[in-house]
Amino acid sequence: MEGALTARDRVGIQDFVLLDAHTSETAFLDNLKKRFSEDLIYTYIGTLLVSVNPYKELDIYSKKQMDIYMGVNFFELPPHIFALADNAYHTMLAEANNHFILISGESGAGKTEASKKILQYYAVSCPSTTLLDNVRDRMLLSNPVLEAFGNSKTLKNDNSSRFGKYMDIQFDIQGDAVGGHILGYLLEKSRVVHQNHRERNFHIFYQLVKGGEEDLLHQLGLESNCQHYSYLVQGECANVASINDKNDWKTVRNALFCDDIHSIAYWVIASVLHLGNVQFEPDSKGYATLNNSAELLWLLGVNVQVLQEGLTSRKIEAKTDEVLSPFTVDHAIYARDALAKAIYGRTFTWLVNKINDSMENKDSSCKTVIGLLDIYGFEVFYVNSFEQFCINYCNEKLQQLFIQLTLKSEQEEYEAENIGWEPVQFFNNKIICDLVEEKHRGIISVLDEECLRPGEATDLTFLERLEEKLDSHPHFVTHKLADKKTRKTLERGDFRLLHYAGEVTYCVVGFLSKNNDLLYRNIKDVSLQVSTHVASQFKSSLLGLTDILMSKEPWYVRCLKSNESQQPGQFDDVLVRHQVKYLGLMEHLRVRRAGFAYRCRYDVFLQRYKPLCPATWPYWRGVAAEGVEVLVQHLGYLPDEYKMGRTKIFIRHPRTLFATEDAFEVCKHDLGKDRKTKINQEVLFISTKIETCWRGVQARKAKGRRQWAVKVIKKFIKGYMARGEAKTTDNSEYLAFVRQNYLNRLKDNLPKMVLDKTSWLTPPPVLTELQLKGITSVIFKGKKDSYPQSVSQPYVDTRISQYIVYSIPIVKYDRNGFKARPRQLILTQTAAYVVDDAKIKQRVLYTTLKGVSVSTLSDGIIIFHIPSEDDKQKGDLIMQCDHLFEALTKLSVVANKIVHSVTIASMKAGKEGIVEFSSGQESMVYKDKNGHLMVVSDAVTAAERGLVACSQTCLCCLGQLLWPLPHNLPQIWDQARAQLVRITCFLLTFILAARRMSRLQ
Repeated sequence: MEGALTARDRVGIQDFVLLDAHTSETAFLDNLKKRFSEDLIYTYIGTLLVSVNPYKELDIYSKKQMDIYMGVNFFELPPHIFALADNAYHTMLAEANNHFILISGESGAGKTEASKKILQYYAVSCPSTTLLDNVRDRMLLSNPVLEAFGNSKTLKNDNSSRFGKYMDIQFDIQGDAVGGHILGYLLEKSRVVHQNHRERNFHIFYQLVKGGEEDLLHQLGLESNCQHYSYLVQGECANVASINDKNDWKTVRNALFCDDIHSIAYWVIASVLHLGNVQFEPDSKGYATLNNSAELLWLLGVNVQVLQEGLTSRKIEAKTDEVLSPFTVDHAIYARDALAKAIYGRTFTWLVNKINDSMENKDSSCKTVIGLLDIYGFEVFYVNSFEQFCINYCNEKLQQLFIQLTLKSEQEEYEAENIGWEPVQFFNNKIICDLVEEKHRGIISVLDEECLRPGEATDLTFLERLEEKLDSHPHFVTHKLADKKTRKTLERGDFRLLHYAGEVTYCVVGFLSKNNDLLYRNIKDVSLQVSTHVASQFKSSLLGLTDILMSKEPWYVRCLKSNESQQPGQFDDVLVRHQVKYLGLMEHLRVRRAGFAYRCRYDVFLQRYKPLCPATWPYWRGVAAEGVEVLVQHLGYLPDEYKMGRTKIFIRHPRTLFATEDAFEVCKHDLGKDRKTKINQEVLFISTKIETCWRGVQARKAKGRRQWAVKVIKKFIKGYMARGEAKTTDNSEYLAFVRQNYLNRLKDNLPKMVLDKTSWLTPPPVLTELQLKGITSVIFKGKKDSYPQSVSQPYVDTRISQYIVYSIPIVKYDRNGFKARPRQLILTQTAAYVVDDAKIKQRVLYTTLKGVSVSTLSDGIIIFHIPSEDDKQKGDLIMQCDHLFEALTKLSVVANKIVHSVTIASMKAGKEGIVEFSSGQESMVYKDKNGHLMVVSDAVTAAERGLVACSQTCLCCLGQLLWPLPHNLPQIWDQARAQLVRITCFLLTFILAARRMSRLQ
């Protein structure tokens, strides 16, 4: 808004909402003219953009200009179509909803150019990838193709769109343009066969004839002279100074992205031109015959060489006679023209579908769209026919939609800000829309009924039916229904509608035929006689378009012609006033000015005008709304001059805002005189920047700490849940934390004497296991070959599911024959039990246990020595256990005895059995021929035994540090020791396995 306020005296008001005399058309036009004289062709009415065609090139559409408007607040820079396109785009991304931009105005007002500029802006501003570039290229290339096939020179415009176009540009969630889709409305097919004076056919015909290569023209049977084709010379305006058909042909040829489309498009254009040259003469019966058969031969694909094969012209005439009979000349000409229009119309539809296929995005993910509606403007010619009727009806519907959406959006903003809404008087054109489209009574319904009515229905009978149905309608008048004065301005075949934009007189001649759009059955049965009822189809299309637009958020571009002669620098007040009226710009301004001329967010308003109040300068630390309230009170705003909304301040009169802006300009001038103040402002700006950067750094650090904390907590919880399991990756850090935490508590609660075991802190379960392994090292270090491998194996309380002090599966060997029997060894607080299922086979009290023996080899044999005096026992108990170290350690703790390892164990007195231990290639236990129990364990080499001894010594030293711990041990030593134990065990296991594998090989 800054530019709009400071430059208002030189270039007028940049936003009509700030025009003090907002109800005056004269003031409105004066502001437009002042800006137009300075080559400022864009002006806002709120978010609506008014564009006046300058009819000259302006340097305001460069890449540099695009960069300036990217991501900038809508009112921050002077009005521009780039600003509207950019804000529609960023609003779509921010709110994740669909938008559309409605571009309207008279023919020649610059609608097509406005649509091009918006597409070019999105092509430059959106992110770039190979896929996206391809989509944008297809969108941009669709413009010259559709212009060539759908635009023509009219009396008012050298490049007039003779069809309506709605294009959806699809964006993904990142804001990348990923696809597009085009809808076409009411192509003016009648222009193919007829043009008014000083008008041309569609551009593509002249581009092909004038710019086509010689070989191509020869293949198509064409000549590079427009005067040879009747469809191109009716307007006597084949050459236009402002149009270069040859250059445009090159552009279109490059834009047609497929060879198949090339060939089909060329063939269709050539076919229509040849068809237009087909002439008819009546024969003796009055039936039409061909005057020039060469054109028909080309159309039917007959080679010229057929003539050389003896096919006479008489035979040709007979054939064509057969085809055309029984048409009169007038009927034949009508059928020819109907066929030409149908071919061209369907080709145009096919071309639009091909363009859509090339831009289609096959990704089914959610997308948002921005629609571009480039629709024909309100048209009033000297003679207005069926096409002008449909076009002006379309503008009535869009004007109705425009007023509804404008009122709706304005009311929603007032309600959202809790501001009272004042009703606005505006012209409601619903009565005119109903006049055209109402069922059974509307003009379109009467037209369709007349087309289907049996009998001789004509354009004049259609007019009579209208007079019967609408004789009392205030917006409809004919020669018959008019008063004496009005009757002088109406022909008998005319009817007049009082549109919202003014009166338009329509000639009914051709209404029925154009609405039917018939193709006759008896043209060799090529096409069927089908009535398409063009007006009804157009009505349905408009209803569908209205539904599409109502589901999106609107943006508007209103294009105005500055003069009829298309000369730069000329501003026709009467012409512009008429356009302002029928485009509804004054109504839109009244809606926007319904109570308040200006609204602005609190933070933006305060940031701009805070120097005007000592309480808000140089900064305001409170809530922005409160700062604005303090500011306006200091400026002396009266209660009826402003309202405070939820997020914005609303100012009723422009003069209030202008007075504030003038005061701000004076304040800036005074501040500029005070160098110290200026330095303070610079320091404030720099400090604010530094503070912002520092806060950003701190915020990023805090974010990193939070993310780290989340990971640590997750790992801690996961380790806690797995704390009772064997040491794994998940619980290793938690177990280390438990050890460290225990040591930290221990250093503050050390016993007075090391030998005083009662005053030591109770260790956590993980350290209790280490204490058990310390006992294991005392019992087995240097005595058992497989001791080093036991260090890394965790001890558990029980090996069976039910809770006992300890239990483990074993193999018991009978005293008679050493037969192996699977059993369970269960340790309780008082005795050891050998159990078979639920039956106790043997019970050994700890008090009677004489001793336990194991060998020095890597076997699992355990021998319980039972006194021979105990008659209840069966002698020494021989068992084999897979977890020997764990079981005997548990036994020593529960029985409170130290276990010694021996090599030979005796059986019961009087019956001695011998258990022999030896090394071998494979571990086994069996009864030998001599009656001894043979226990064979894996062979261990001297080098391995030495390595084991070394490792045992290392582990023993480490084990002695585990429990109890000296009071002066550093906390970190516990972790280092545990790590060394793991590494040593791993290396020992690896080396032993490697050596044994080498011996086996």
